[in-house]
Amino acid sequence: MLFSSISFLYHFLPVVIVVYLIAPRFLKNTVLLLSSLVFYYWGEPKYTLLMITSIALGYFGGIIIEKSKKHSALWLGVFVSANLCLLGYFKYMDFFISTVNSVLKTDLPLLQIALPVGISFYTFQSLSYLVDVHRGTVPAQKNPIDLGAYIAMFPQLVAGPIVRYSDIAVQLKSRTHSLDMFSRGVGSFASGLAKKVLVANLLGELVSKCTDASAQSVLGFWLYAVSYTLQIYFDFSGYSDMAIGLGRIFGFEFMENFNYPYISRSITEFWRRWHISLGSWFRDYVYIPLGGNRVKPFRHILNIIAVWALTGMWHGASGVFILWGLYFAALLILEKFFLLKYLKKSKILSHVYVLLLVTMGFVIFNAKNLPDALNTFGGMAGAGGIPLVSAESLYYLRSYCVIILVAIIASTPAPKLIYKKLCKNSAVNALMSVAEPAVQVIILIISTSYLVDGSFNPFLYFRF
Repeated sequence: MLFSSISFLYHFLPVVIVVYLIAPRFLKNTVLLLSSLVFYYWGEPKYTLLMITSIALGYFGGIIIEKSKKHSALWLGVFVSANLCLLGYFKYMDFFISTVNSVLKTDLPLLQIALPVGISFYTFQSLSYLVDVHRGTVPAQKNPIDLGAYIAMFPQLVAGPIVRYSDIAVQLKSRTHSLDMFSRGVGSFASGLAKKVLVANLLGELVSKCTDASAQSVLGFWLYAVSYTLQIYFDFSGYSDMAIGLGRIFGFEFMENFNYPYISRSITEFWRRWHISLGSWFRDYVYIPLGGNRVKPFRHILNIIAVWALTGMWHGASGVFILWGLYFAALLILEKFFLLKYLKKSKILSHVYVLLLVTMGFVIFNAKNLPDALNTFGGMAGAGGIPLVSAESLYYLRSYCVIILVAIIASTPAPKLIYKKLCKNSAVNALMSVAEPAVQVIILIISTSYLVDGSFNPFLYFRF
Protein backbone atom coordinates (compact mmCIF):
# COMPACT_ATOMS: atom_id res chain seq x y z
CA MET A 1 0.00 0.00 0.00
CA LEU A 2 1.55 3.26 -1.14
CA PHE A 3 1.15 6.52 0.77
CA SER A 4 0.13 8.07 -2.55
CA SER A 5 -2.89 5.81 -2.99
CA ILE A 6 -6.60 6.26 -2.44
CA SER A 7 -6.78 3.26 -0.10
CA PHE A 8 -4.12 4.77 2.18
CA LEU A 9 -5.25 8.40 2.05
CA TYR A 10 -8.99 7.82 2.51
CA HIS A 11 -9.36 4.42 4.16
CA PHE A 12 -6.37 3.34 6.22
CA LEU A 13 -4.86 6.62 7.44
CA PRO A 14 -8.03 8.38 8.70
CA VAL A 15 -9.07 5.32 10.71
CA VAL A 16 -5.61 4.94 12.25
CA ILE A 17 -5.38 8.63 13.18
CA VAL A 18 -8.81 8.62 14.85
CA VAL A 19 -8.10 5.41 16.80
CA TYR A 20 -4.65 6.69 17.78
CA LEU A 21 -5.93 10.06 19.01
CA ILE A 22 -8.71 8.60 21.16
CA ALA A 23 -6.49 5.83 22.57
CA PRO A 24 -5.11 6.45 26.09
CA ARG A 25 -1.41 7.24 26.28
CA PHE A 26 -0.40 3.76 27.47
CA LEU A 27 -2.07 2.17 24.41
CA LYS A 28 -0.74 4.49 21.70
CA ASN A 29 2.29 2.30 20.87
CA THR A 30 0.00 -0.73 20.74
CA VAL A 31 -2.20 1.09 18.22
CA LEU A 32 0.90 1.96 16.17
CA LEU A 33 2.17 -1.62 16.22
CA LEU A 34 -1.17 -3.18 15.30
CA SER A 35 -1.86 -0.60 12.58
CA SER A 36 1.65 -1.18 11.20
CA LEU A 37 1.05 -4.94 11.04
CA VAL A 38 -2.30 -4.31 9.32
CA PHE A 39 -0.52 -1.97 6.88
CA TYR A 40 2.02 -4.69 6.13
CA TYR A 41 -0.64 -7.41 5.93
CA TRP A 42 -2.67 -5.26 3.53
CA GLY A 43 0.23 -5.24 1.08
CA GLU A 44 1.74 -8.69 1.65
CA PRO A 45 -0.20 -11.01 4.02
CA LYS A 46 2.26 -13.88 3.73
CA TYR A 47 5.18 -11.73 4.91
CA THR A 48 3.54 -10.47 8.10
CA LEU A 49 5.12 -13.44 9.89
CA LEU A 50 8.50 -12.30 8.58
CA MET A 51 7.95 -8.90 10.17
CA ILE A 52 6.96 -10.52 13.49
CA THR A 53 10.09 -12.71 13.27
CA SER A 54 12.26 -9.64 12.76
CA ILE A 55 10.68 -8.00 15.82
CA ALA A 56 11.24 -11.16 17.88
CA LEU A 57 14.89 -11.35 16.83
CA GLY A 58 15.40 -7.74 17.83
CA TYR A 59 13.57 -8.12 21.15
CA PHE A 60 15.19 -11.33 22.38
CA GLY A 61 18.52 -10.42 20.81
CA GLY A 62 18.70 -7.10 22.66
CA ILE A 63 17.91 -8.69 26.03
CA ILE A 64 20.36 -11.57 25.59
CA ILE A 65 23.16 -9.30 24.32
CA GLU A 66 22.73 -6.96 27.28
CA LYS A 67 22.64 -9.73 29.90
CA SER A 68 25.49 -11.82 28.47
CA LYS A 69 28.23 -9.28 29.01
CA LYS A 70 31.10 -11.76 28.68
CA HIS A 71 29.68 -13.20 25.48
CA SER A 72 27.96 -10.05 24.21
CA ALA A 73 29.97 -9.96 20.98
CA LEU A 74 29.19 -13.62 20.29
CA TRP A 75 25.46 -13.13 20.75
CA LEU A 76 25.60 -9.96 18.68
CA GLY A 77 27.12 -12.02 15.86
CA VAL A 78 24.38 -14.64 16.20
CA PHE A 79 21.46 -12.21 16.03
CA VAL A 80 23.04 -9.98 13.38
CA SER A 81 23.68 -13.11 11.28
CA ALA A 82 20.06 -14.23 11.74
CA ASN A 83 18.78 -10.86 10.49
CA LEU A 84 21.20 -10.84 7.57
CA CYS A 85 20.23 -14.41 6.65
CA LEU A 86 16.59 -13.34 6.36
CA LEU A 87 17.58 -10.35 4.24
CA GLY A 88 19.94 -12.48 2.17
CA TYR A 89 17.39 -15.22 1.50
CA PHE A 90 14.54 -12.97 0.45
CA LYS A 91 16.54 -10.31 -1.39
CA TYR A 92 19.72 -11.96 -2.71
CA MET A 93 19.14 -15.69 -3.09
CA ASP A 94 18.08 -15.54 -6.74
CA PHE A 95 20.98 -13.18 -7.48
CA PHE A 96 23.36 -15.69 -5.88
CA ILE A 97 21.88 -18.60 -7.84
CA SER A 98 22.02 -16.72 -11.15
CA THR A 99 25.65 -15.75 -10.43
CA VAL A 100 26.55 -19.38 -9.73
CA ASN A 101 24.79 -20.44 -12.95
CA SER A 102 26.70 -17.84 -14.90
CA VAL A 103 30.13 -18.66 -13.44
CA LEU A 104 29.85 -22.43 -13.24
CA LYS A 105 27.61 -22.86 -16.32
CA THR A 106 25.00 -24.67 -14.22
CA ASP A 107 21.23 -24.53 -14.61
CA LEU A 108 19.98 -24.24 -11.04
CA PRO A 109 16.34 -23.08 -10.94
CA LEU A 110 15.65 -19.62 -9.49
CA LEU A 111 13.40 -19.50 -6.43
CA GLN A 112 11.42 -16.52 -7.79
CA ILE A 113 11.04 -15.02 -4.31
CA ALA A 114 8.93 -11.87 -4.08
CA LEU A 115 10.81 -9.12 -2.26
CA PRO A 116 9.16 -8.22 1.07
CA VAL A 117 8.33 -4.53 1.13
CA GLY A 118 10.75 -2.41 3.15
CA ILE A 119 12.91 -5.35 4.27
CA SER A 120 16.14 -3.42 3.72
CA PHE A 121 14.90 -0.55 5.89
CA TYR A 122 13.52 -2.47 8.86
CA THR A 123 16.43 -4.94 8.84
CA PHE A 124 18.92 -2.07 9.11
CA GLN A 125 16.89 -0.55 11.95
CA SER A 126 16.96 -3.84 13.83
CA LEU A 127 20.71 -4.21 13.21
CA SER A 128 21.50 -0.71 14.49
CA TYR A 129 19.45 -1.42 17.63
CA LEU A 130 21.34 -4.65 18.36
CA VAL A 131 24.74 -3.01 17.78
CA ASP A 132 23.83 -0.03 19.98
CA VAL A 133 22.74 -2.37 22.79
CA HIS A 134 26.08 -4.20 22.47
CA ARG A 135 27.99 -0.91 22.56
CA GLY A 136 26.02 0.22 25.61
CA THR A 137 24.66 3.24 23.72
CA VAL A 138 21.09 2.27 24.61
CA PRO A 139 19.57 -0.17 27.10
CA ALA A 140 17.73 -3.19 25.75
CA GLN A 141 14.00 -2.54 25.34
CA LYS A 142 12.07 -4.76 27.75
CA ASN A 143 8.67 -3.94 26.30
CA PRO A 144 8.05 -5.95 23.09
CA ILE A 145 5.22 -3.61 22.08
CA ASP A 146 7.53 -0.58 22.13
CA LEU A 147 10.28 -2.33 20.19
CA GLY A 148 7.75 -3.74 17.73
CA ALA A 149 6.32 -0.25 17.18
CA TYR A 150 9.85 0.99 16.43
CA ILE A 151 10.80 -1.76 13.96
CA ALA A 152 7.44 -2.05 12.18
CA MET A 153 6.28 1.59 12.34
CA PHE A 154 4.41 2.07 9.07
CA PRO A 155 5.27 5.75 8.42
CA GLN A 156 8.90 4.85 7.66
CA LEU A 157 8.48 1.14 6.89
CA VAL A 158 8.34 1.29 3.10
CA ALA A 159 11.05 3.83 2.28
CA GLY A 160 12.63 5.14 5.43
CA PRO A 161 14.23 7.27 6.61
CA ILE A 162 16.24 4.64 8.49
CA VAL A 163 15.44 5.64 12.06
CA ARG A 164 17.92 4.84 14.84
CA TYR A 165 16.42 3.42 18.01
CA SER A 166 18.69 5.75 20.00
CA ASP A 167 17.05 8.74 18.30
CA ILE A 168 13.49 7.86 19.29
CA ALA A 169 13.93 5.71 22.41
CA VAL A 170 12.73 8.56 24.64
CA GLN A 171 9.88 9.37 22.24
CA LEU A 172 8.71 5.75 22.31
CA LYS A 173 8.33 6.00 26.07
CA SER A 174 6.98 9.53 26.31
CA ARG A 175 6.28 11.97 23.52
CA THR A 176 4.45 15.24 23.14
CA HIS A 177 1.29 15.52 21.07
CA SER A 178 0.28 19.03 20.14
CA LEU A 179 -1.78 20.86 17.57
CA ASP A 180 1.37 22.60 16.31
CA MET A 181 3.20 19.31 15.76
CA PHE A 182 0.15 17.76 14.12
CA SER A 183 -0.12 20.79 11.84
CA ARG A 184 3.57 20.59 10.89
CA GLY A 185 3.10 16.90 10.21
CA VAL A 186 0.21 17.55 7.87
CA GLY A 187 2.28 20.24 6.12
CA SER A 188 5.24 17.88 5.60
CA PHE A 189 2.94 15.13 4.37
CA ALA A 190 1.19 17.49 1.92
CA SER A 191 4.54 18.73 0.63
CA GLY A 192 5.74 15.17 0.10
CA LEU A 193 2.49 14.17 -1.59
CA ALA A 194 2.83 17.09 -4.01
CA LYS A 195 6.42 16.10 -4.80
CA LYS A 196 5.36 12.52 -5.46
CA VAL A 197 2.09 12.88 -7.33
CA LEU A 198 2.36 16.28 -9.01
CA VAL A 199 6.07 16.26 -9.92
CA ALA A 200 7.68 12.80 -9.77
CA ASN A 201 4.78 11.00 -11.45
CA LEU A 202 4.69 13.47 -14.35
CA LEU A 203 8.45 13.18 -14.79
CA GLY A 204 8.01 9.40 -14.69
CA GLU A 205 5.62 9.65 -17.62
CA LEU A 206 8.30 11.48 -19.60
CA VAL A 207 10.92 8.87 -18.65
CA SER A 208 8.64 6.10 -19.94
CA LYS A 209 7.90 7.94 -23.17
CA CYS A 210 11.59 8.59 -23.83
CA THR A 211 12.37 4.93 -23.15
CA ASP A 212 9.67 3.77 -25.57
CA ALA A 213 10.38 6.42 -28.21
CA SER A 214 10.23 5.10 -31.76
CA ALA A 215 12.84 7.59 -33.03
CA GLN A 216 16.08 7.93 -31.07
CA SER A 217 17.91 11.24 -30.78
CA VAL A 218 20.55 12.88 -28.58
CA LEU A 219 17.87 15.17 -27.17
CA GLY A 220 15.68 12.17 -26.35
CA PHE A 221 18.46 10.43 -24.42
CA TRP A 222 19.25 13.59 -22.47
CA LEU A 223 15.57 14.15 -21.72
CA TYR A 224 15.45 10.60 -20.35
CA ALA A 225 18.58 11.04 -18.19
CA VAL A 226 17.64 14.45 -16.79
CA SER A 227 14.00 13.50 -16.19
CA TYR A 228 14.94 10.31 -14.36
CA THR A 229 17.49 12.19 -12.23
CA LEU A 230 14.77 14.64 -11.20
CA GLN A 231 12.10 11.94 -10.87
CA ILE A 232 14.05 9.80 -8.43
CA TYR A 233 14.77 12.82 -6.24
CA PHE A 234 11.16 13.97 -6.04
CA ASP A 235 9.89 10.40 -5.75
CA PHE A 236 12.16 9.43 -2.87
CA SER A 237 12.36 12.79 -1.07
CA GLY A 238 8.59 13.11 -1.43
CA TYR A 239 8.09 9.75 0.26
CA SER A 240 10.58 10.74 2.98
CA ASP A 241 8.67 13.98 3.58
CA MET A 242 5.43 12.04 3.87
CA ALA A 243 7.06 9.65 6.36
CA ILE A 244 8.44 12.54 8.42
CA GLY A 245 5.02 14.21 8.34
CA LEU A 246 3.26 11.04 9.50
CA GLY A 247 5.85 10.68 12.26
CA ARG A 248 5.00 14.17 13.53
CA ILE A 249 1.29 13.40 13.44
CA PHE A 250 2.00 10.49 15.82
CA GLY A 251 4.38 12.53 17.97
CA PHE A 252 7.78 11.47 16.53
CA GLU A 253 10.56 13.61 15.10
CA PHE A 254 12.40 11.67 12.38
CA MET A 255 15.63 12.95 10.86
CA GLU A 256 15.55 14.76 7.52
CA ASN A 257 16.61 12.45 4.70
CA PHE A 258 17.41 14.98 1.96
CA ASN A 259 19.01 18.42 2.02
CA TYR A 260 18.90 19.77 -1.54
CA PRO A 261 21.54 17.37 -2.92
CA TYR A 262 21.52 18.89 -6.41
CA ILE A 263 23.14 22.11 -5.20
CA SER A 264 26.26 20.19 -4.15
CA ARG A 265 29.71 21.13 -5.41
CA SER A 266 31.31 17.72 -4.98
CA ILE A 267 30.19 14.09 -4.96
CA THR A 268 31.32 13.97 -1.33
CA GLU A 269 28.90 16.78 -0.49
CA PHE A 270 26.18 15.19 -2.60
CA TRP A 271 26.25 12.03 -0.47
CA ARG A 272 26.03 14.10 2.69
CA ARG A 273 22.79 15.54 1.34
CA TRP A 274 21.20 12.50 -0.39
CA HIS A 275 19.54 9.68 1.62
CA ILE A 276 21.21 11.03 4.75
CA SER A 277 19.92 8.27 7.02
CA LEU A 278 21.48 5.52 4.86
CA GLY A 279 24.79 7.33 4.47
CA SER A 280 25.08 7.94 8.21
CA TRP A 281 24.13 4.29 8.91
CA PHE A 282 26.96 2.95 6.73
CA ARG A 283 29.35 5.51 8.20
CA ASP A 284 28.62 4.57 11.82
CA TYR A 285 28.15 0.81 11.47
CA VAL A 286 30.52 -0.13 8.63
CA TYR A 287 32.98 2.62 7.62
CA ILE A 288 34.14 3.72 11.10
CA PRO A 289 34.38 0.14 12.50
CA LEU A 290 36.59 -0.73 9.50
CA GLY A 291 38.90 2.11 10.50
CA GLY A 292 37.44 4.93 8.41
CA ASN A 293 40.10 7.38 7.34
CA ARG A 294 42.27 6.74 10.42
CA VAL A 295 44.26 4.12 8.55
CA LYS A 296 46.93 4.03 5.84
CA PRO A 297 45.83 5.34 2.39
CA PHE A 298 45.56 1.90 0.78
CA ARG A 299 43.38 0.61 3.63
CA HIS A 300 41.34 3.82 3.47
CA ILE A 301 40.65 3.16 -0.22
CA LEU A 302 39.60 -0.42 0.54
CA ASN A 303 37.23 0.85 3.25
CA ILE A 304 35.55 3.21 0.79
CA ILE A 305 35.23 0.46 -1.83
CA ALA A 306 33.77 -1.98 0.73
CA VAL A 307 31.20 0.54 1.98
CA TRP A 308 30.07 1.51 -1.50
CA ALA A 309 29.90 -2.04 -2.79
CA LEU A 310 27.61 -2.78 0.16
CA THR A 311 25.65 0.42 -0.52
CA GLY A 312 25.08 -0.75 -4.07
CA MET A 313 24.02 -4.20 -2.89
CA TRP A 314 21.64 -2.64 -0.34
CA HIS A 315 19.79 -0.99 -3.21
CA GLY A 316 19.25 -4.20 -5.13
CA ALA A 317 20.30 -7.74 -5.95
CA SER A 318 21.92 -6.94 -9.27
CA GLY A 319 25.36 -6.45 -10.71
CA VAL A 320 24.21 -3.05 -11.97
CA PHE A 321 23.66 -1.81 -8.43
CA ILE A 322 27.08 -3.04 -7.35
CA LEU A 323 28.59 -1.27 -10.39
CA TRP A 324 26.66 1.87 -9.42
CA GLY A 325 28.10 1.70 -5.90
CA LEU A 326 31.65 1.18 -7.21
CA TYR A 327 31.18 4.07 -9.65
CA PHE A 328 30.56 6.43 -6.75
CA ALA A 329 33.35 4.80 -4.73
CA ALA A 330 35.78 5.66 -7.53
CA LEU A 331 34.56 9.26 -7.66
CA LEU A 332 34.81 9.66 -3.88
CA ILE A 333 38.33 8.22 -3.87
CA LEU A 334 39.38 10.60 -6.65
CA GLU A 335 37.96 13.54 -4.73
CA LYS A 336 39.53 12.63 -1.39
CA PHE A 337 43.02 12.14 -2.83
CA PHE A 338 43.07 14.57 -5.75
CA LEU A 339 40.01 16.49 -7.01
CA LEU A 340 38.57 18.33 -4.00
CA LYS A 341 41.23 21.05 -3.94
CA TYR A 342 40.49 21.85 -7.60
CA LEU A 343 36.69 21.74 -7.20
CA LYS A 344 36.88 24.47 -4.56
CA LYS A 345 38.32 26.90 -7.11
CA SER A 346 35.18 27.26 -9.24
CA LYS A 347 31.59 27.18 -7.99
CA ILE A 348 30.12 26.92 -11.48
CA LEU A 349 32.41 24.20 -12.82
CA SER A 350 32.17 22.14 -9.63
CA HIS A 351 28.38 22.34 -9.75
CA VAL A 352 28.27 21.30 -13.42
CA TYR A 353 30.68 18.46 -12.60
CA VAL A 354 28.36 17.14 -9.87
CA LEU A 355 25.19 17.37 -11.94
CA LEU A 356 26.81 15.62 -14.90
CA LEU A 357 28.32 12.75 -12.89
CA VAL A 358 25.23 12.26 -10.73
CA THR A 359 23.06 12.11 -13.86
CA MET A 360 25.41 9.50 -15.32
CA GLY A 361 25.21 7.62 -12.02
CA PHE A 362 21.43 7.47 -12.16
CA VAL A 363 21.59 6.24 -15.75
CA ILE A 364 23.56 3.26 -14.40
CA PHE A 365 21.14 2.95 -11.47
CA ASN A 366 18.13 2.63 -13.76
CA ALA A 367 19.78 0.45 -16.41
CA LYS A 368 18.76 -3.18 -16.91
CA ASN A 369 22.41 -4.15 -17.35
CA LEU A 370 25.77 -2.65 -18.30
CA PRO A 371 25.14 -2.75 -22.10
CA ASP A 372 21.88 -0.87 -21.50
CA ALA A 373 23.73 1.85 -19.55
CA LEU A 374 26.45 2.06 -22.21
CA ASN A 375 23.80 2.37 -24.92
CA THR A 376 22.27 5.34 -23.08
CA PHE A 377 25.68 6.98 -22.62
CA GLY A 378 26.35 6.45 -26.31
CA GLY A 379 23.01 8.02 -27.21
CA MET A 380 23.74 11.03 -24.99
CA ALA A 381 27.06 11.45 -26.83
CA GLY A 382 25.49 11.04 -30.28
CA ALA A 383 27.19 7.71 -31.02
CA GLY A 384 25.92 5.60 -33.92
CA GLY A 385 25.08 8.62 -36.01
CA ILE A 386 21.74 9.32 -34.33
CA PRO A 387 20.35 12.83 -34.98
CA LEU A 388 20.60 15.61 -32.41
CA VAL A 389 16.83 16.00 -32.29
CA SER A 390 13.76 14.29 -33.62
CA ALA A 391 10.18 15.45 -34.02
CA GLU A 392 9.21 13.11 -31.19
CA SER A 393 11.84 14.42 -28.73
CA LEU A 394 10.96 18.04 -29.56
CA TYR A 395 7.30 17.26 -28.89
CA TYR A 396 8.17 15.76 -25.49
CA LEU A 397 10.37 18.75 -24.65
CA ARG A 398 7.58 21.20 -25.46
CA SER A 399 5.02 19.10 -23.56
CA TYR A 400 7.06 18.68 -20.40
CA CYS A 401 9.30 21.78 -20.33
CA VAL A 402 7.17 23.44 -17.64
CA ILE A 403 7.28 20.51 -15.21
CA ILE A 404 11.04 20.10 -15.83
CA LEU A 405 11.59 23.79 -15.06
CA VAL A 406 9.39 23.57 -11.95
CA ALA A 407 11.32 20.48 -10.79
CA ILE A 408 14.69 22.16 -11.31
CA ILE A 409 13.66 25.23 -9.30
CA ALA A 410 11.97 23.14 -6.59
CA SER A 411 15.11 21.01 -6.16
CA THR A 412 16.94 24.11 -4.89
CA PRO A 413 16.45 26.07 -1.64
CA ALA A 414 15.21 29.10 -3.62
CA PRO A 415 11.43 28.62 -2.99
CA LYS A 416 12.02 28.05 0.75
CA LEU A 417 14.30 31.08 1.03
CA ILE A 418 11.79 33.29 -0.78
CA TYR A 419 9.01 32.02 1.49
CA LYS A 420 11.02 32.77 4.64
CA LYS A 421 11.90 36.23 3.38
CA LEU A 422 8.28 37.02 2.64
CA CYS A 423 7.20 35.78 6.07
CA LYS A 424 9.45 38.35 7.76
CA ASN A 425 6.73 40.85 6.90
CA SER A 426 4.09 40.56 9.64
CA ALA A 427 1.16 41.13 7.27
CA VAL A 428 2.41 38.51 4.82
CA ASN A 429 3.13 36.11 7.69
CA ALA A 430 -0.44 36.45 8.94
CA LEU A 431 -1.75 35.84 5.43
CA MET A 432 0.49 32.78 5.01
CA SER A 433 -0.74 31.26 8.28
CA VAL A 434 -4.27 31.36 6.85
CA ALA A 435 -3.26 30.33 3.34
CA GLU A 436 -1.17 27.29 4.31
CA PRO A 437 -4.11 25.06 5.35
CA ALA A 438 -5.97 26.07 2.20
CA VAL A 439 -2.95 25.18 0.05
CA GLN A 440 -2.67 21.81 1.78
CA VAL A 441 -6.33 21.06 1.04
CA ILE A 442 -5.84 22.10 -2.60
CA ILE A 443 -2.79 19.79 -2.88
CA LEU A 444 -4.86 16.92 -1.49
CA ILE A 445 -7.72 17.61 -3.91
CA ILE A 446 -5.49 17.92 -6.98
CA SER A 447 -3.42 14.86 -6.00
CA THR A 448 -6.60 12.87 -5.42
CA SER A 449 -7.91 13.82 -8.85
CA TYR A 450 -4.70 12.48 -10.41
CA LEU A 451 -4.91 9.26 -8.42
CA VAL A 452 -8.61 8.70 -9.12
CA ASP A 453 -7.88 9.23 -12.79
CA GLY A 454 -5.57 6.22 -12.60
CA SER A 455 -2.52 8.26 -13.47
CA PHE A 456 1.04 6.94 -13.62
CA ASN A 457 1.91 6.26 -9.97
CA PRO A 458 5.06 4.13 -9.51
CA PHE A 459 7.36 4.26 -6.51
CA LEU A 460 11.00 3.78 -7.48
CA TYR A 461 12.33 2.80 -4.03
CA PHE A 462 9.50 0.30 -3.42
CA ARG A 463 11.81 -2.52 -4.58
CA PHE A 464 14.44 -1.81 -1.93
